[in-house]
Formats: sequence, structure tokens, C-alpha cells
Amino acid sequence: MSRFKVSKFRHTEARPSRREAWISDIRAGTTASCGNHIKSSCHLIAFNSDRPGVLGIVPLESQGEDKRQVTYLGCHSDLVTDLDFSPFDDFLLATGSADRTVKLWRLPASGQALPSVPGLVLGPEPVQVEVLHFHPTADGVLASAAGMAVKVWDVAKHQALTELAAHGDLVQAAVWSRDGALLGTICKDKQLRIFDPRTKPGASQSTEAHKNGKDGRLAWTGIQEHLVSTGFNQMREHEVKVWDTRHFSSALASLTLDTSPGSLMLLLDPDSGLLILAGKGESRLSCYEVLPQQPALSPVTQCLLESVLRGAALVPRRALAIMNCEVLRVLQLSNTAIVPVSYHVPRKAVEFHEDLFPDTAGCVPASDPHAWWAGSNQQEGFSSPLSSLASPSTPSSLGPSLSSTSGIGTSPSQRSLQSLLGPSSKFRHAQGTVLHRDSHITNLKGLNLTTPGESDGFCANRLRVAVPLLSSGGQVAVLELQKPGRLPDTALPTLQNGAAVTDLAWDPFDPYRLAVGGEDARIRLWRVPPEGLQEVLTTPEAVLTGHTEKIYSLRFHPLAADLLASSSYDLTIRIWDLQARAEQLRLQGHRDQIFSLAWSPSGQHLATVCKDGYLRVYEPRGGPEPLQEGPGPEGARGARVVWVCDGQCLLVSGFDSRSERQLLLYPAEALAGGPLAVLGLDVAPSTLLPSYDPDTSLVLLTGKGDTRVFLYELLPEAPFFLECNSFTSTDPHKGFILLPKTECDVREVEFARCLRLRQTSLEPVAFRLPRVRKEFFQDDVFPDTTVSWEPVLSAKAWLGGANGQPRLISLQPPGMSPVSQAPREAPARRVPSSAIYLEEKSDQQKKEEVGPGEGWPMWACTGSWLHLVIAFSSLVQPRLGHEPVSHFSRFGSSLGRSSRALKLTHGVQDAGSQGRAEEASSGLAQSKQSQVPLGPWHIFERLRQCAETAALGLQCCESACL
Repeated sequence: MSRFKVSKFRHTEARPSRREAWISDIRAGTTASCGNHIKSSCHLIAFNSDRPGVLGIVPLESQGEDKRQVTYLGCHSDLVTDLDFSPFDDFLLATGSADRTVKLWRLPASGQALPSVPGLVLGPEPVQVEVLHFHPTADGVLASAAGMAVKVWDVAKHQALTELAAHGDLVQAAVWSRDGALLGTICKDKQLRIFDPRTKPGASQSTEAHKNGKDGRLAWTGIQEHLVSTGFNQMREHEVKVWDTRHFSSALASLTLDTSPGSLMLLLDPDSGLLILAGKGESRLSCYEVLPQQPALSPVTQCLLESVLRGAALVPRRALAIMNCEVLRVLQLSNTAIVPVSYHVPRKAVEFHEDLFPDTAGCVPASDPHAWWAGSNQQEGFSSPLSSLASPSTPSSLGPSLSSTSGIGTSPSQRSLQSLLGPSSKFRHAQGTVLHRDSHITNLKGLNLTTPGESDGFCANRLRVAVPLLSSGGQVAVLELQKPGRLPDTALPTLQNGAAVTDLAWDPFDPYRLAVGGEDARIRLWRVPPEGLQEVLTTPEAVLTGHTEKIYSLRFHPLAADLLASSSYDLTIRIWDLQARAEQLRLQGHRDQIFSLAWSPSGQHLATVCKDGYLRVYEPRGGPEPLQEGPGPEGARGARVVWVCDGQCLLVSGFDSRSERQLLLYPAEALAGGPLAVLGLDVAPSTLLPSYDPDTSLVLLTGKGDTRVFLYELLPEAPFFLECNSFTSTDPHKGFILLPKTECDVREVEFARCLRLRQTSLEPVAFRLPRVRKEFFQDDVFPDTTVSWEPVLSAKAWLGGANGQPRLISLQPPGMSPVSQAPREAPARRVPSSAIYLEEKSDQQKKEEVGPGEGWPMWACTGSWLHLVIAFSSLVQPRLGHEPVSHFSRFGSSLGRSSRALKLTHGVQDAGSQGRAEEASSGLAQSKQSQVPLGPWHIFERLRQCAETAALGLQCCESACL
């Protein structure tokens, strides 16, 4: 810097925030990647947690005195290597991972549940993704680096616009120039390259950046041709260099720092030219100013930290405290906290300083991917930081400035992104609530929590619940749902099976019959008395034998009475006639453990998912071999299958090869072609158990030991899965069962009623939909439902080839009208605040509107009571002659009292007179009730009307006139 020019940042102070402002109680994690492990938008902070594939999400600013709550987003099945927020959408986050994929997430505002699935997935790449960077001017353009390859994506179209020429080694950084025309990369082969992706895939310029190929970083300055890089020299010392692309053979300036093994993170603000250097594993932040002339790097200040750096990020300039002269804010990620560090320039006056805050990039994109790729270099809108502040002199400037810079509804590509991340389900605001404790069954003891993975763990119908117990002999407790409360401490009466229970199921057409499968390969049929289980039962109603190995699962036929399907370790599925108590059909073709089986809604087909990696569909009456086969989930840890979308599709929950839980949706008529859609959820050991509601096409998914229940609406066409609000509990549940539709409280718009089994209690959970007009029956939520408790045909008829259709009934309660037939309410007229009108009008316009309108005499505008009296007499005399003098005197006395009670000038009531106005004469009571301030012109109009009334010979009173 010239000795005749002094930097405006020379007195910059670094101020680490007090502990109250820290985001504490976190468990941050760092990975061996090229990312900074933390990023910030104007509203949210995202950081790497200590759990692989999981990010912590927290609001940037706290709301009042409430402590900021950290929520966790399960992003990937492996380590998150880098992340980036969109510059045009504070809630759009891109994540890259060692699982070789890039995912985009639509994060909600604070207080709402995080999404369980990404908006879109890019990849997979051949190797793990290292770097992500959104384009600074074109919305929906993203650069990613994986291994030696760099791709530029049009995320709205799920396709790569270009792939740059291969680098010589691992790409460590890829950053866009400020105008978005060029892309700079730094590589482990020590080379710094400049690309123009729209011109050619090869590098237009390259040079050796640093002598050591260890982790390097790169950033463009506010000057288009200048870059800053960090890396290591041959002595393994940290090194910073400034480059000019017009003279690329050597660096403009070079700065050597200390020796340290950690990467030197580079945070540069192009508006101010301030550069923050933060070394991983160190406890110091160094601030430099990058200058266009020599010396190109000028030290500003240093800040010592209380804890070791794990990551660092800059807060966007639009979120800074501008009026406090905050020119930078750094977020330091440590092991247990996020510490904000503010950089302030001391100034005496509390005002906006234009020299510190030049116009900065706004959040309205300049172009979309198509226009940018076609060659558009239009710059994004620039806005002054002051426009987002509420200045004391212009308190209403916040609203217009935010609406004009939000970017919502102004960018075509933004709209395309939003449409890509939608549509949304009408059940997206579903609310799951545990019902009152009076409906709980508590003091459960000795539950068997180690039932096989193929079993739901317990079963329920509308009357009672069957729960396996841990005690020997395969005991099953039967609990009455109509008798909630605390169970006695004494032993419960049970069903004694004599062998460990593997699965159990209630007969849908006989609420008193329970089928229990055991490890002894037998199926026992129990009949529970209508009054409930009063004593220990040791003899079942019937025992079905035929399997040679222990039972996997049991499923009753959905339409035919006395028909049961069972699967076993002997790799067969057998269909039993319970009336004849004999096996009728046997299905074969499985080569390994049968994870799950399910009847189709019509009862004509049966689907299975197997450990051998295949999904099969059988037509049991047509033959023992499968009708179709298709590839199932890759993982062999477990799976479930259920028919959805009126039998058009099959939903399979399972695991992929990396043990990530996933959902797969198959067309029921073409399994061989593979799934229509695959949805990755999270990493957990338990299989997701699906509970499907055919009326709403909603599926509830949770696993044993989980604390979260996922809700999705399923569609037979794209986008296939519509996410809804999930239900989260504080402690893990051991099972989760969907009850029949008739158990829902329709008047409260309850579309699902479930039972949640805990360690020592059974709790009902209601899923409801918020609706405004709940006095009407919500026929869009409650279509006619199946009479699932009545059989359509007998087992003999079905085995003989007969089919049937179930009967439907309406859930509409008596006395309620459908909301589709409800009268439409007249739309409320939205009246803008008067402040909007007043601030847009000049003083002269306000006077003209507050005063009397056109045609009024001047004396009516003066506010003089004397003029008012004269005016009244001029109106009365021509009509009434001398008779109304006494009448007029009464008005005069009232006016005198009124003038003493109220000071009325141009329709504005004096604040000091407001209390005295309450004691005014009764002649002002009407005005007081109507809350309309009276001025002389208003009273003149009242008196004029009074004069006309008196001229007609009618009686007039003071209270009516005043």
C-alpha cells in the first residue's frame, strides 16, 4: 500500500462473542476432505457432526431469549465431504459425500421438521465427491469435483452441462469467478488451472501453484483477474499467494507463514478485500487485506481463540450488523461449539458508512442455466446492505427491501427448482400426537423385545392387543383396548404356546381368533373369550402342522374367510384352510430366507421378498412357481413388502449395499424391469416396517428401536414419494401398528390411529390434519372405506377360483355435511394499513384528504366553532325564520360544552383531551361509540341535516345531531 494512502480497515477489531452467544452442546466431526465442514446462509448454519453422513442444522440468529436448537439431518450413508448453500435461496443446501453422490435439500424454516429425503440426487460418481460450489450469477448451476474430474451441473434437469478435462491428480478446490465466466481449480499435482467451461473443456491457463501437493485452497478476489491460493511449500510451511491471470507465470505476491500439518482454510470477502486465514487444528485467525497494488497482502489483525479450529465459514454480508460497522463475521467450528467472531471497524457515528459497505451481490439471479450456458454474462442484482435494514428514519423500509431482494418469484430457474422439489402432499402438515394418558395401558412387564425381524413384534385389532412375553413357554398376553389404565403388579393371564413365538396375527373377520407361529414349526389358533382373557389358556382351538422349520410370518387373506398364508425356514409358503384345518396350497421357488409376504388387495396374488435378492409375485391358484421375479434390495439385512396404489405397485423397504435404509417402488405388472423409484432414508440397524392406508395412499414407516415415524404419500407416477411431517418421540418404541380406519376420530380430521409399544406401556397415537372448517366432514380426506371386518367369500369359494369385491361404507358422521358441499364464505376484503397510504402521500395530499372535500366553503375548513355557528344560522334562518332561535341556542350551549370537552382540529383528537372526552355530554356518546373523531366540518354536516329535518317540521335532538 502507498505510504500516502491509509487503509480504512487498519483499526479493525476481532471480537469473539461471549459464551451466551455460542452454539454449544454440539458434537462436531471433521473428515479427511477438502471442505471447511461448516457453511452459513443468511438464515441457517450447517456443519459436520460426529456421525458419518449426518449434518447439524441450526438457525443463524436466535429468536428472542430462546436457545438455538440444533437438529440433525441424515444426508448420506457415508461421510459428508463438502456442502454449500445456494446464493439465491437461503434454504437450499447441496451436500457431497464419500458415498459418491451429490444431494440437494430443501431445508424448512426454524421450528419445522427436517426432510428425510433429498429434493434430488446427482451421480453416483466413480469416487467420492470432494468439492461443491454454486454458481454466483446463474441459478441452478453447480460445480462438483470428484477425484480428477470436475463437472458443471444443471441441477434442475439432473444433467451435467460439461465435464472438464481430467486433472493430473485429486482436485482440491474448484471456485467460480465473481462474474461466473471462469472456473479456477487447484490440484494435488501442484497446478493451478483456469477454465472457461462454455468455451472448451480444457484449461485455458495453468501454472504451478505451490511446491507441495498437500491440501490447497483457492478463492477469487473482488478484482476479476486476481486469485488467492493457499498451500504448502517444500518446507511444509503454510504459504499464501496472490495471482493475476494476465501475468500467470508467477505470483504477484507470496506470504510464508508457520509450519503446521493442518490445511490452511481461506475465507475471502470480495467486497471488502478482507482475507481470513484459519488453520485446521490451530487456535488463531489471521486477517489480511488483499490489495490491487503492492504490497498485495497487508496484515490487519489477529485473533486468538479459546478452542481448536475444526472448520470455519463466513456469514453472508447481507446478514451482518451493518449499523454496528461489522465488516466480517466468522463462524469457528470447534469440537463442542460454534463460536461467532465479529470484525468491527470503530466509528463514532451510528450510521451507514458507504466506504465500508459498497454494493454487494443480491439474491436475485442474473440468469438461468440455459441462458448462462448460451453465453450470457449478465451480473446478478447488486444491493446496498442498508436496504435490508430498518433505519430509524424509515421504519417501513424493511418490508419492500426484503421483498425486492428475496429472489422468490422472480427467477424462472428458481421456480423450476421449486417445482422440481415439489409437488407437495395435502397431508404434508399432518400432526402426530400421543393421546391423553387416560387412554394408555401402563405397567407392562416382561415384554419380549427380541422377536424375529420378520415379525412386527405385536399385533392389534379394534378390540385388543396381543403381546409376546419374555417368559418361557411362548406366552402371549392379551390386553383389552377398552380397558386402559395401569395393569396390576401380579402376573397376567396368558396364552401358553409351549414354544417361542415368532409371529402372530388377528383374524380380520373374527376379532376373537388369534394365530400364533412358533419355533416348533407349528401354527396355533387361539380363541379369546369375548370378555377378555380371564385365565391362563394352555390348549389352542387348533394346531396346524406341515412346515418342517420354524415359522417366519403369518398373513390372513384380505377377502376370504378362514384362509391363512404362512412362510417358514423350510423356504416354502403354505396356504391353509382354517375351517378344514389343512394345508391347501404350497408355493416354492425361494432360494434363501423369506423376509416378508403380502396379499394383494384383490386377494388374487401374493408377493414375497427374499434374502436371495429377488422380489416375487405368485398367483397361488395358478401354480406353485412365481408368476414374476425382479431384483429386490441389495442389502441382506431384512426387507418388507406391501401392495400400494390400489394394487398397481409394490413398496419394498430394505437396505442398499452400504446398509442405508431405502424404499423401492415397483410396478406390480413388470418386476423384471426393476423399481420405478428408489428413495434413500437413513442409516439404522432395524428394518423399516410399513403400515399402508389405502384410503389416503399414505404409508407410515418406522423400525424397532426407532424414535421417528416417516410419513409418505405414494403415487404411481413421478415423483412417486411425497414427504409429509414425520412423528418423533423422545424414547424409542418397540413396535408401531396401524389400527382400522373406523377407530379414527373423523370429527377431528384424524386420518390414522396407531398403537405405539414402549418398554412398559402401550400408547395410542393420532395423526390429524389441520383444517379450518372442521364442522364439515372432510370428504377429500375420508373417501368411502372398505368394510374390512366382513368376508367377501369363503375359503372354499376362493380355492375354487371365485373372486369378489369388498363392500364400501362412508365414514361421514350423522349430522355433518361434506365440506365439498359447504357454502363458500365471502372473501374478506383486505384493507391495507393506513400507514402504507400515508407514507406514500405528500403533506399537501394528506391535508386535502383529511379536510373537507370539494365544494365545501372555506370557513368549514378552518376548524373554528364561531364559523360553524354562523354557518348553521345561515342554513336555518331561510327555512325557519325566527322560530328556531331557541332551538339554535340549545345547539350553541351543547357546542360550548363539546368544545370544552374535546379539542377537534382537522379530524385529529388531541391526546391530552382523550381522558376528558370520556366525560363529554351525551350528545357525543354516539360519536364516541363509533370511534370516529369529529371535526367542525363533520358537525357542520350533522347540523345541516338537522336544519333540513327541522324545516320539514320534524323534531330534532341534540344527541342525534352531535
